[in-house]
Amino acid sequence: MFYYPPNTQYIQEGTEFTIDDVQYPPNWLNLSTPEEKAALGIEEVITIGYPANQTYYWVTETLSEATLTYTNTPKDLDQCKALAISQVNSTAYSLLLPSDWMVTKQVETGTPVAPDWNAYREAVRTTANLAKQEYATCTTVDEIAAITIPWPTAPNLPQSPAPVV
Repeated sequence: MFYYPPNTQYIQEGTEFTIDDVQYPPNWLNLSTPEEKAALGIEEVITIGYPANQTYYWVTETLSEATLTYTNTPKDLDQCKALAISQVNSTAYSLLLPSDWMVTKQVETGTPVAPDWNAYREAVRTTANLAKQEYATCTTVDEIAAITIPWPTAPNLPQSPAPVV
């Protein structure tokens, strides 16, 4: 985004605009040089901060002349913990659901579940339990937001390659 101070005008890339009765095409900002923009008095809007995950933060943005400022205010810690734990449960359920029929078939017919599927299902449950414990011990919303969960890959999907050492 760009700012034209004389008119307090904001100009989005890819849109046409008019300055001093001269109409500029939608691609002008993309094709012009910094010197050409400066000659017209157009300033690029500078961003301060970044929008955080709105699941855990109230995000406000303030646009003042050529500065866009993001302010991230943490939401209630206990609500964030509960939401994160709920999301873990939901994800684990979604990952296990497609293979539940295998367990049902084993119970009904005695046909064993393939070992790789048993290992996968156990890994999903273990990952979920560890993630819930990690969320429960967080003391700040920043800690909650920083957690990434390494969910296992189902045996019928391509496996991630091992890192090259």
